[in-house]
Amino acid sequence: MSDENELLIEQIQIGPMQNFTYVVGSRSTREVALVDPAWDIDDLVRHLDEKGYTLKAALVTHYHPDHIGGGFGGGGRSIAGLPELLAKRPVKIYAHNDEADGVRKVTGVSESDIQRVRSGDKLAIGAIEVEFLHTPGHTPGSQCFRIKNTLVSGDTLFINSCGRVDLPGSDVEQMYQSLQRLSALPDDTLLLPGHNYADVPNATMAETKQQNPYLRIQDLATFREVML
Repeated sequence: MSDENELLIEQIQIGPMQNFTYVVGSRSTREVALVDPAWDIDDLVRHLDEKGYTLKAALVTHYHPDHIGGGFGGGGRSIAGLPELLAKRPVKIYAHNDEADGVRKVTGVSESDIQRVRSGDKLAIGAIEVEFLHTPGHTPGSQCFRIKNTLVSGDTLFINSCGRVDLPGSDVEQMYQSLQRLSALPDDTLLLPGHNYADVPNATMAETKQQNPYLRIQDLATFREVML
């Protein structure tokens, strides 16, 4: 199988907030990871079984409950996510070191369930390699996953916008710097965002830079005015 065809990736819209969960892995080995598994864990696990995939890891972009499950705000609402997944498929959760405590607090998973990673670390899933990129701003430990020429960006970068910076742990300067780093990726990089907030579910980085006004801001002062 050629290198281009080895990457297996599926974009699944799930839940009432237009979240995307991703299946990423190796076509030849059928080994996969789930990115931001939440909302309907039973359906996600059933999908893996029907496709004959072996789950090897859960990858976390950030700790907000609509991406990983757990308590949501002050209303007592709880979303299915990592604890329910681990009950069915006990795999490691890969979270950035600056986000791991938040993941534990929101979901109740234990420290032993989490593999803390830093920017530049890599994970092999079958015959493909995932690179972890720390992109703080939306949360302190937000991270993206780069797999070949594909970027799973969570709530850092959307096709037409970027993540909020008015939430606990957000930082407008870090978000600006993270967006600058991501905009420097090759134009043919395929952007796979954390929510279906645009008229298309994914786009190349070249297309994103053309239509995303936040990537066209050239200085922090202007970015701060726009975001805050």
